[in-house]
Amino acid sequence: MAPRSDFPQPVRGDGAQPVVGDSFHEMWRELLPIGRHPDSRGYRRFAWTGVDLECRAWFKQQAEARGLGYEVDRNGNQWAWLGDPAAGDAVVTGSHLDSVPDGGAFDGPLGVVSSFAALDELLGRGVHFTKPLAVVNFGDEEGARFGLACVGSRLTAGQLTVEGAQKLTDGDGVSLPRAMEAAGYDPEAIGADPERLGRIGAFVELHVEQGRALDLSGDRVGIASAIWPHGRWRFDFRGEANHAGTTRLVDRRDPMLSYAETVLAARHEAELAGAVATFGKISVEPNGVNAIPSLVRGWLDSRAEDQASLDRVVGGIEQAARDYAAAHGIDLDVVRESFTPVVEFDHALRDELARILGKHTDITVPVLGTGAGHDAGILSGTIPTAMLFVRNPTGVSHSPAEFAAEDDCVAGVTALADVLEGLACT
Repeated sequence: MAPRSDFPQPVRGDGAQPVVGDSFHEMWRELLPIGRHPDSRGYRRFAWTGVDLECRAWFKQQAEARGLGYEVDRNGNQWAWLGDPAAGDAVVTGSHLDSVPDGGAFDGPLGVVSSFAALDELLGRGVHFTKPLAVVNFGDEEGARFGLACVGSRLTAGQLTVEGAQKLTDGDGVSLPRAMEAAGYDPEAIGADPERLGRIGAFVELHVEQGRALDLSGDRVGIASAIWPHGRWRFDFRGEANHAGTTRLVDRRDPMLSYAETVLAARHEAELAGAVATFGKISVEPNGVNAIPSLVRGWLDSRAEDQASLDRVVGGIEQAARDYAAAHGIDLDVVRESFTPVVEFDHALRDELARILGKHTDITVPVLGTGAGHDAGILSGTIPTAMLFVRNPTGVSHSPAEFAAEDDCVAGVTALADVLEGLACT
């Protein structure tokens, strides 16, 4: 099947989808156009923008249509509750609705839409809930606007301080507090929320797989074992601006050369360690076609299976960058902007997911690791968390080509419903 971003209309008549399929498709069609760029066909759903507010309005509408208790917490995360949150030991599911620049349709929204669809399935089954259940949309997970991933969950878990959040600015110099205020939210309220997290007994996040492990194994749904340690580093190469047409090559202090050599070094170091390293963002000053740059600023994203491997990769890249900079007369600063250590998802909860899914089906549900960060990983140090992955046949993510087949999405909803029933209805 060729990758597509749009689902067809649900099949009627003899080929009718189950109720869970109809519910999923109806919500998917509503959400699909929001924030989609007409040229790239990718999504530009950035935190606290007009498009983000449209997504948030959609979430609120879904909550109210089901008679769920709706609230926004102090950090701008949205919650839809079935039952009394104050009762404690709640089971929570959900993900995020924001995107990377020109991102795909599935990263984040699949988890939110599937959560509401799973709730619809459980209500259709007539189950008896013994614990509160909530669907959550965490704000600014991708970090596309302010440069830090998982802002909503980091603030809630106390991993991002109020002072740190207040210093975050976008490319136009707009601070996070100003952006929140402009969107109608109170930036004075942000901060750690231990009382809220203390009411949660388990958080399960469904997500499209951002790789091809499930496609290669032939499985529709998998369980996450761990998130690789990962971080973002900023490399500032400072040289001397000069005329591109009159300055002799031997007289140049061109930071672009050192940057380019560092990009190649990153690939080399990652290959040696079986890791990944990417310079995916660059800023150049004065950014003129006929001017030698005075500053080249590049952002490195690196991830590895374990901490030792990651340290080796980043250390090797930094050393290579310093050697290249010294050879070209360039000054170099390296700043670690964010870091997340290895996340081992709660073993007991992970095993319980495997038990529940094994009880309801005779298909294999593999356990696999991932190099992608998630809100579930941020919260794992505070509450028991787990993740389900839905097969991505292309392995492509953070791109308009991101894809998951209809049948696999419905299988993911069914798996999530089974898990929620096992956790919240016992």
